Amino acid sequence: MLRITSNMMNSQLMLNLNRNAQAMNNTQNQLATGRKLNKPSDDPVGITYSLRYRGELASNDQYTKNVDSALSWLDFNDTVLSQTGDVVQRLRELTVQASTGSNPQSALDSIKQEVGQLREQLIDISNSKLNGKYIFNGESYDKKPYDFPRNADGTFDTSSVTTLTTDKGLINYSVGDSVQLPINLTGTDVFGNGSDSDNIFNIINNLSQSLTNGDFTGISSQLDKIDSRMETILTTRAELGAKTNRIELMQGRLSDLNTNLTDLQSKTEDADYAELIMKSKVQENIYNASLSAGSKIIQPSLVDFLR
Repeated sequence: MLRITSNMMNSQLMLNLNRNAQAMNNTQNQLATGRKLNKPSDDPVGITYSLRYRGELASNDQYTKNVDSALSWLDFNDTVLSQTGDVVQRLRELTVQASTGSNPQSALDSIKQEVGQLREQLIDISNSKLNGKYIFNGESYDKKPYDFPRNADGTFDTSSVTTLTTDKGLINYSVGDSVQLPINLTGTDVFGNGSDSDNIFNIINNLSQSLTNGDFTGISSQLDKIDSRMETILTTRAELGAKTNRIELMQGRLSDLNTNLTDLQSKTEDADYAELIMKSKVQENIYNASLSAGSKIIQPSLVDFLR
């Protein structure tokens, strides 16, 4: 038969008191931090899910930033294309006006002056930058795509446009898991290849020459080419709009995913205050009861019996 000693009773009492104190301390720690997972041992399985949710939230946050950057780029491209369309439309109006055979040479010279200003404006547009990057030079965004030399009078000399090429590389934005979306336009997409008859700078060069010579047939022949370039610009804007719509859909999806992941993370990590307060009170009562019972158990000693 096992002999129960006072040391054994004291040890068991201290063990139980420590266990109750530890449980109460854990509950109070959760109340203080607002988290039910403060160390891996609190819930080994839960911590695995928690780390997974955190990783997915971090990836989702980066995708969201990429989407915001992509939308900024696309919006800027659309603005630039709108400006380009306005210039080309004005160029068409001047061409129609100049093609009237009754115009004297002085009127043609005046129109040529405005056409020259439109060329200067188009070159400024073609070298547009966003956040320090040239938007129409593909992956070579650090180099000016339409770096024309200047004439003695300070205007641009676009005679070399036939040999000019812009970089055709695509700038892809990662907007989702395994989803890469090209968001840039190249100069050739908008203004045409250097050798194309409807390249906007070729059109302006030919138009200017015909205006200088008073060649009404040459002036009229540029109308179809201007219309062809305008059609290309409109088509490009439509494609840009389609990309923008898709990016906005991705933005909404990422927002919903972020909400879902945050909710799952909260359920895994966050403490339930109402439950913890009740639990803490119960554990406090148990601990106090243990102290009270223990004081009665260990109170008798050998001295008490020698009285």
